[in-house]
Amino acid sequence: MRTKAKILLSTVVTLSLAACGGSGADAGSVESASSNSSAQAGEVRTISAEDKKKGSQAHPQLLQEFGGAYTGPQSAYVVRIGQDIAVQSGLGDARSDFTVTLLNSPVNNAFAIPGGYVYLTRQLMALMNDEAEMAGVLGHEVGHVAARHGQKRQKAAKRNSILGALGQIGAAILLGDSALGKLGQEVFGTGSQLLTLKYSRKQEYEADDLGIKYLASAGYDPQALSTMLASLAAQSAIDARVAGRDARSVPEWASTHPDPAQRVSRAARNASKLGVSGGKRNRDTFLNSLDGVMYGDDPKQGVIEGNSFLHPDLKFKFSVPNGFSMQNGTRAVTINGSAGKGQFTTGPYNGNMTTYIASAFKALSGQGQDIPYGDIQRTTVNGLPAAYATGRVTSGNGQVDVTIFAYEFSKSSAFHFATLAPAGRANIFSTMYQSTKRMTTREAAAIKPRKIDVVTVGSRDTIDSIAKRMAYADYQKDRFVVLNRLRSNDQLRAGDKVKIVVY
Repeated sequence: MRTKAKILLSTVVTLSLAACGGSGADAGSVESASSNSSAQAGEVRTISAEDKKKGSQAHPQLLQEFGGAYTGPQSAYVVRIGQDIAVQSGLGDARSDFTVTLLNSPVNNAFAIPGGYVYLTRQLMALMNDEAEMAGVLGHEVGHVAARHGQKRQKAAKRNSILGALGQIGAAILLGDSALGKLGQEVFGTGSQLLTLKYSRKQEYEADDLGIKYLASAGYDPQALSTMLASLAAQSAIDARVAGRDARSVPEWASTHPDPAQRVSRAARNASKLGVSGGKRNRDTFLNSLDGVMYGDDPKQGVIEGNSFLHPDLKFKFSVPNGFSMQNGTRAVTINGSAGKGQFTTGPYNGNMTTYIASAFKALSGQGQDIPYGDIQRTTVNGLPAAYATGRVTSGNGQVDVTIFAYEFSKSSAFHFATLAPAGRANIFSTMYQSTKRMTTREAAAIKPRKIDVVTVGSRDTIDSIAKRMAYADYQKDRFVVLNRLRSNDQLRAGDKVKIVVY
């Protein structure tokens, strides 16, 4: 959550490997450049004026949803490589046809939208180990646009757009054009929602093949996409363990993509079929550029530490139940779990909690039927005046409880949870509601940003010795090994460069 004069209710949008990280991204709401071209034929096409206009309209919204543009020195490097690889697609006839942006986001993510707009998050850049891997990921995203996958997903979205936003709570919810459907749109996204729909396995494979093709034509090692996919699979497993989830459960980015192991091996085989021997990787150039990039959450937007969310600027914190994960956005924190979903956000507050809660329910119902809710209950949570109410909504296949739990932080500011749970199970979030509290000045001051530090291996250094320098209290070795695409029993060589995360 970014701190501004006021933080308005919005949605957290996650994309993925299509975005390499979340749920697929080439903007189903923006049509591709050519209606008749075959992406596999590699025809040279131009970006239409209409696509450029639509892309320019979507661009500011995407920047807002993903933390804005990252302003570090890495930005110019990403722009150059992104434009170089995008040109290989034939979608534009000049590097200047493409607008490439490095995003200030802690999510492993990349995506592209028609109109020549290509995006990479600083977090995903940090997971890469050379320039070729970065070019491969960006090429994969451009491949989705070249293959017109967004237009195909847009058609699917019209049939099932709300399910794409809400996900499934249990097995009993089939949303339709109901109050719950409106709630799903308002809480989990409308404007950018079409960007997060799933690609089919065929579409992912097509984008992989195109990304590999672009790598080869640009002179890179075409195996780079395969090695990057392997790193992503390993990072997702670590993220699951840190969050207390079963590492075998499918993380969001993987759920929208083919089996990770199969995909890695397939990409490697197809790269070999090109008959290209080697190709540039530019590891040293990449690592020199990456050095110093911010890693993880930007404290100005709040940080996630294990099961807790802490915002040093606004000075509050809360914790989610075991088995739930969080994703931080510029205006809200999204909470996800198999037993329920929710957001922590804010809205205009004039000192009247009854009006505030009513407005929150009204926002969820959108232009549809109002969500009926019971009496507003007053309480105090860790010294904060609080109030809450729960409503029940009937969907096509069951009932869902909708809860607004709000806190007054001052006479002019309030925050609230908006949660969804199967009927009768709203108390799954009780511990979360009760965990919200103010942070002390000392606690807030202790939260520091992390960054990537590229270091040179010394003659006595080992994986174990360097991993101890990682700025984490847990999984230090696991994080270090994944970050550097190593195996736990590898031997480091003096003079080599590796990445560590430091404060």
